[in-house]
Amino acid sequence: MWPWGHLAVGYLLYTAYTHRRFDRPPLAAPAIALAVGSQFPDLVDKPLAWTVSVLPGGRTLGHSLLFAAILVPTVYLLAARLERRDVGIAFVIGHLSHLSADIPPSALTGDLSGTEFLLWPFVAAPEEEPVGGILDAVLHYYAMGPYEWFQLGLFVLAAIVWYRDGAPGLEYARRTLEYVTRESRAQG
Repeated sequence: MWPWGHLAVGYLLYTAYTHRRFDRPPLAAPAIALAVGSQFPDLVDKPLAWTVSVLPGGRTLGHSLLFAAILVPTVYLLAARLERRDVGIAFVIGHLSHLSADIPPSALTGDLSGTEFLLWPFVAAPEEEPVGGILDAVLHYYAMGPYEWFQLGLFVLAAIVWYRDGAPGLEYARRTLEYVTRESRAQG
């Protein structure tokens, strides 16, 4: 799944959770944590596999359930210690939704091929075509088939829901960008 697909799945799940649990849309900091969590497995695996060749593939360490079994409690404990459980839960929902969304649809019919990444390093990583870095992957694999159009539609739906939720996180990002710009001008 492409990054926008992961973001869409994560946001739709998280907003449903916050509306059901708290009867309100997501707050800014958790929405940002969710966005990071929804990309986290790829932020770990893709650079380490495709750029520096430390991992055997783009769906290994960050995509494994073993890694999740360590990451999830660590994130939750850290968030609890910082008294920001909401941020930790959002990150975890993003991370786990990423893993779930990478499971091929054929798994619903009992065909578990393509799910080996979940059991890495106990099960070998699936063979991948060689990739000459992240830019090469985007340029080489950027074909818009039905699945990619579905992801784009899901992203549009999630963007509409996010906007209707009050665009949580946008104002925070805007203020951060203004601060960084102001500081760079002051130093420059």
